[in-house]
Amino acid sequence: MKFMNRLTVRADAVISAAQLHVRRKPEIMKMTKYFFLFVALCCTTNAWGQDAPKFDRSVKFADNFEAVIPRPEQDKAANKKLSALKEKEGKRPNILWLVVDDMGFGDPGAYSGGALAGASTPNIDRLAAEGLKLTSAYSQQTCTPTRSAILTGRLPVRTGLIRPILAGDKLTVNPWADEVSLPKLLSDAGYYTLLTGKWHVGESEGMRPHDIGFDEYYGYYPAQKEISQRVDARRFPGLVLNPERLAAFEAVGPSDALIHGFKNGKTQELNRIESIEDMSKADQVLTDFTVERIKQLASQEKPFFIEHAFMKVHADNFAHPDYAGKSEAKYPYKDSVREVDAHVGRILQALREVGALENTFVFFTSDNGPQMDAWPDAGYTPFRGAKGTTWEGGVRVPGIAYWPGMIAPGRTSDDLFDLMDLFGIALKLAEIPNDKLPTGKYYDFIDQTSFLLTDNGQSKREAVYFWWGKELMAVRMKEYKGHVKVVLAEAPHMHIDLATVQDVGLAPWFFNLYLDPKEEMTVGHRRDPWMATVLGKLKAHGATLKEYPPKDVGL
Repeated sequence: MKFMNRLTVRADAVISAAQLHVRRKPEIMKMTKYFFLFVALCCTTNAWGQDAPKFDRSVKFADNFEAVIPRPEQDKAANKKLSALKEKEGKRPNILWLVVDDMGFGDPGAYSGGALAGASTPNIDRLAAEGLKLTSAYSQQTCTPTRSAILTGRLPVRTGLIRPILAGDKLTVNPWADEVSLPKLLSDAGYYTLLTGKWHVGESEGMRPHDIGFDEYYGYYPAQKEISQRVDARRFPGLVLNPERLAAFEAVGPSDALIHGFKNGKTQELNRIESIEDMSKADQVLTDFTVERIKQLASQEKPFFIEHAFMKVHADNFAHPDYAGKSEAKYPYKDSVREVDAHVGRILQALREVGALENTFVFFTSDNGPQMDAWPDAGYTPFRGAKGTTWEGGVRVPGIAYWPGMIAPGRTSDDLFDLMDLFGIALKLAEIPNDKLPTGKYYDFIDQTSFLLTDNGQSKREAVYFWWGKELMAVRMKEYKGHVKVVLAEAPHMHIDLATVQDVGLAPWFFNLYLDPKEEMTVGHRRDPWMATVLGKLKAHGATLKEYPPKDVGL
């Protein structure tokens, strides 16, 4: 009866508007009322009196947070799991991120690569088999944007870190000055926070990992190529074989030293990379450090957060001597994939040996798609595009969530997951409420903890948005992807230096990724009725930049 009363009110509201324009006799008005009542019933309910399903299921709980799909029962189940684990372990869970540099979606065997793509990956495959394999996990299109986004929960356009920081770049503003990073939040909440490996989000004072919240940093500031180009005479003869040029580059180039830094403490420059052999052994050194730190930290009362960021497989690749020629392809890139896989196995074994595996959330991923302008020193993707583009090949990456006893083994999901959601998961696991975040900023992450932990969990994310610098490019919603701008390469292998960002033309390019994962045949509005709805989602997202304007840091 209450339900019918609500419908009657709706019908009355429609009629009241009509009465302003048309005079009707009482009997006609009575018939009209019942007509509108019937229409309201048909439009708002199904035959069983339930609310009709909505295409966009997301709800905004706060103006400055991304809308989420409510899943209360799923959240309840996940909370029950976490409470039981805390009672058993006596402390909050550890968090471990394994971030590979430039690995392609199709490189791991679990993603139909492995030996078929030239390099077996048994340890990564084991993670996928014993955890949750995500097939629609998304990064940003290059490394600095992704690495900043996962540590802030905010899109790069909001932090100003819109592209990789290159040799000679002069930032006008420290992008971290008004950002509150995840490691700071975790450290303040009682976690020990460590970054091992590649940083690439600024190496001047105030922008280093141990300046923005990490308790400890052990690694290299720039990408592998930014270091190896100093010593690789075959690839960079104009630099290496020209002492004057090399000396000039040293004045503006990024650091080539292994850095060991501490929050509010000293920063040490350890061994420099002086040869290709040194470069080849960098990931071995970094993994040795993480393994030893796990053994030390596991015995402490504090939980830990470790981001282990591999130098490989970013070009230029030089496999460690122990792995050279050991891949099926016997090529340096593929050998490096084998090496990374072995290091993943070593890190997981360290967790097992110290008894910390069941209290550690592990997530394996890549910071973007393969760098195809370096091919064949590059990964494999089955999709269109590559690193530096917002095509699927540039932004769809491996994503594996692993947690024995908490994440059911053998799961695969195509539900949407943005790597920024790792920020929300970390806050949840550390029991840090959203009100600890500064006001006046827009947050793009979603807490996807219940999606990962519930046996039949579903994503709470309705859409993923894609930016290139300050350009809003595309949106994915369900199986659909709509582009308003695209990166078009003018040379083979997606050479980014010979590519342009272009408007798509008369109509958005609209793809059904289940029918056309390579984004080759736009279906348009004539063959799919959802184009306007999906593009409306993109428009609404763009509107958030009006109230929360983008930050300009000089990139």
